[in-house]
Amino acid sequence: MDAQQLLALDNAHVWHPYSAIGASLPIFPIASANGVRLKLVDGGELIDGMSSWWSAIHGYNHPEMNRALQAQIEKMSHVMFGGLTHEPAVMLASRLIELTPAPLQTVFFADAGSVAVEVAMKMAIQYWHAKGQATKRRFLTLRGGYHGDTFGAMSVCDPETGMHSLFRGVLAEQYFVDAPNCHYGEACSDDDIAPLRRQLEQCSDKIAAIILEPIVQATGGMNFYSADYLRSVRTLCDEYGVLLICDEIATGFARTGKMFACDHAAIAPDIMCVGKALTGGYLTLAATLTTEEVSATISNGEPGLFMHGPTFMANPLACSAALASLKLLTDSDWSLSIKRIEAGLENGLSPCRALSAVTNVRVLGGIGVVELKQPVDMAVIQPMFVEQGVWVRPFGKLVYLMPPYLISDRDLAVLTAAVVKVIESA
Repeated sequence: MDAQQLLALDNAHVWHPYSAIGASLPIFPIASANGVRLKLVDGGELIDGMSSWWSAIHGYNHPEMNRALQAQIEKMSHVMFGGLTHEPAVMLASRLIELTPAPLQTVFFADAGSVAVEVAMKMAIQYWHAKGQATKRRFLTLRGGYHGDTFGAMSVCDPETGMHSLFRGVLAEQYFVDAPNCHYGEACSDDDIAPLRRQLEQCSDKIAAIILEPIVQATGGMNFYSADYLRSVRTLCDEYGVLLICDEIATGFARTGKMFACDHAAIAPDIMCVGKALTGGYLTLAATLTTEEVSATISNGEPGLFMHGPTFMANPLACSAALASLKLLTDSDWSLSIKRIEAGLENGLSPCRALSAVTNVRVLGGIGVVELKQPVDMAVIQPMFVEQGVWVRPFGKLVYLMPPYLISDRDLAVLTAAVVKVIESA
């Protein structure tokens, strides 16, 4: 099909994320992708500034990733995980245990990030049920957070500014406190942590866990908060007897400059969710890790097993992709790469600070954010980025970048210059 035929069928029949059928927002057909470039059906090329929503950290069509998948597909593309196991899953679980904080020792594989969050929440509820404290079945979280689009995950997203207010009254009701005002690099005061402490003082007998995105509140607003605050949260969880769930789906695998964002605070959660970059963007896969205390308590309590089991759990192709991606990451000098990208983002986006439409520019690791005073008009701004030869997907008041780790300094400079030019023009 040529581009017009493809777009006509797409417009008539295909849902896109947060879209309407027949929506007038522009869609750009992609023919192929290689390195950091997306090739359009009409022959144009775009430098990818999004890593396909945080996931394609090694870029596209990577030869080592391709070889790993080709080798695996000749053995088996899928096999049920109920009653069976296979080497890619076992090796991946072992590798994740090596990379994550030491207390995390058991792994549950899920289909995608939202499901990993559902699994984490169910683990927390089952844990307290097994300990004879069945009233602890609600969750405490921060406003401005985002954890996914399934029902449990939606219930812990921001209830006012999030994308799920339509479902209020249907979702489980959780506890929310304001996100901290102490920014990354700042100390956390008693006043900063006081709202969380007060909520725990009042309701810890009903709270199974605190769930949060460590250091970076991603889709909820791209806010970067204090590592000292995260340390204080860990202390409060221990003090009041609630679990800590860290949602590292967006932040995991070096994006913030540490292998995991919780490493900035040198803390370990009781449960951790990973996904997105886990497979280098090749296939959907996520995982929920927890401690031996949590997994043993669930396994020894009623009904003696964990109540979850996706059909495509631990898909061998996806596990093989994850193993290859983690090898590429850990064999590289990823810390140096992220520092290089951080410097390029800071330098390239700095001119935005002088623009009247801009409220704030912030950079952490491989994440660059330009916050505007007014929400963007996607129908206007998206084609402007494409005209500049870059792929940037803003949302709300945020224009942000999270390029693949192998992006060159030259391509990064083109990407940031396009952001400056488009914001200035728009």
